[in-house]
Order: sequence, then structure tokens, then C-alpha cells
Amino acid sequence: MTNTKKVWVYAEQDSGKLADVSLELITKAGDLARSLGGRVGAFVLGEGVQPLAKELFAFGCDDVYVAEHPELKRYRTLPYARVIINLIRREKPEIVIFGATSTGRDLAPRVASCLKVGLTADCTDLQIGSHTDPSSKQTFENLLLQIRPAFGGNIIATIVNPETRPQMATVREGVMRLGTPDRSRAGNLVVVDVTFEPTDMVTRVIERVKAEKKVNLKAAKIIVSGGAGVGSKENFQIIGELAHVLGGVVGASRAAVDAGFIERDHQVGQTGTTVRPMLYIACGISGAIQHRAGMAESGKIVAINTDPNAPIFQFAHYGIVGDLNQVIPMLVKAYKQSIK
Repeated sequence: MTNTKKVWVYAEQDSGKLADVSLELITKAGDLARSLGGRVGAFVLGEGVQPLAKELFAFGCDDVYVAEHPELKRYRTLPYARVIINLIRREKPEIVIFGATSTGRDLAPRVASCLKVGLTADCTDLQIGSHTDPSSKQTFENLLLQIRPAFGGNIIATIVNPETRPQMATVREGVMRLGTPDRSRAGNLVVVDVTFEPTDMVTRVIERVKAEKKVNLKAAKIIVSGGAGVGSKENFQIIGELAHVLGGVVGASRAAVDAGFIERDHQVGQTGTTVRPMLYIACGISGAIQHRAGMAESGKIVAINTDPNAPIFQFAHYGIVGDLNQVIPMLVKAYKQSIK
């Protein structure tokens, strides 16, 4: 096992519940590990978190590293980073992946900086491949290809780190598919010895305030989204009406959010939430690549737009050319009549 390449995931948890993005990344880590002929590992920190190992094994982990200590009960950057850095130095994984959550975005850069390795943030895909250095002509095999949008999503960059290990990345929530757990799986449980330095304890949690998101786009089966074409915050009420009638939730494009029509929690796209509902209705959304990246895998896509040449019609399953202020009330009326 010593020479086997290890692909690790930071298993983020809060109050004993694993983050969805961590389970998504374990599924992806399995693909990467198979390409490398390696093993999938996860490390989880907290207090009383050892029972989470069973869930991590079910989703595909071969090895689970558990670090428990009262000082790890609530997330703090320095104690968490200390434990992870020591563990990585000891076990020498080939790849380490974090979810691009608020915690992951805080923790991963500190770990990478202390280890003096590279880190690619907000990836939307990860693959194993090769890279040839244009100056030395040297080819590096079995590298982690870290893929992310750049320049506002106008280009897709592939970043590699051929010289230092581990190769590290943070990955956006929802961009990787969640695998199907196998409850019969078992694996190798490793209990990690936890040690701290006095400087790790310079901060303490006095009070913790949690604000729940107003909408859960990732779990929604039906999403009705509005774009800049909706025109105003007041006009977004019609989007909400259609979503309510269909039993769905309201989404939005970045343009609509930036215009102040609706809160950012509703944003779908590369800089928002990646969704895969059964039905996605895009109203007044042009279909720029940044938005498409966040919803293109929806089961059925219906587009409503006044511009017959809007890019969204190129990949929508059904298109309606018309004014959403006229089309949506007709859809609401027709649906209500159909369920009487």
C-alpha cells in the first residue's frame, strides 16, 4: 500500500452530517484512483465523527482517516490545518481534493501554502492525463488535469502541477455526480493521533450563528429560472407563480442576480449552483455558456424567449418564441385546468 497512489478527499462535516459535495467528490475520486491504479481515501475531523466512516466507505472510500479531539468540534482554520498538514506529510497522497465551500476555500489554501504546493480553486472537472512542457519538451504522465472556467467563464483553463505533491484542488458544489452508496462496503479505518501547537489556539468560537439558504436548488426536481429578459424585480413574481403552480423552485441567471431582481441564493450557472432537475424552464435567459454549464444536464429544458436566435434554443428540448409576460400566464392557466 505504501507505493500505491492515494486520491484523498476532505470529508467536510457539520454537526455529524457530511457535506453533499464531499460525497460527490468521493465518487469522482474513485474515477481518478482507477485511472492511477490507486486507492480512494477520505479524512474527517471533529468530535464523535468516527461513525461517519461507514457512510464514507459506502460511497467508495478504501481508507478513512478519522481525527477526533474536543478542539476540533467546531471548525477553526489553524487546528484543522495542523492536523491535515501532519497527516499529508506522513501519508504522502498523490491528490487531495476539497469542496469549494466556505470552509474548503478557507482551509485548502492554508494547507497548500504550508506544504508549498500548488492549488487550483473552483474546478468544474478533474481528469487524469499527460502534459508536455513546451520549454523542456518533457512529458509528464498521470497528472491531475484541473479544469476551471476563467475570465468570467469565457475560456476554460486546464491547470497542471507536475513538480510538487500532492496535487490539490477545490471543486464547486454540484458539478460532480453523486454515486449510489453500497452499504455492504467496508474499508480501512485509521485513527489519527492529534497534536497541536500553542499558536494553533489563538482563536476560539464564542458564538455560532447559522442562516439557512432560502432555496435548495440542488435538490429541486423542477426549476423555473428568470434572466435579464424578465426586466425587473417586480416581474419576477410571474416566475415565482409558475414555479409555485408546478411545485418547483425559482432560479435565476447571473444577469438577473447582478441586476438586483433576486437574491444570489437563486443563481444557476458557473458562478452559482450547478443543477440537474427533471424539468428546467428558462424564461428570458439568452443561454450564454456560463449559464449553460450550470443546467445543461437537466432532464428536460424548456426555453421561453422573444429572440428566436437566442443560444438557449440550440440545446433546449422545447422552445417557445414569445413574450414571457404573455406565455407564462397561459402556461399557468393550462396547467391548472389540466389538474382539475
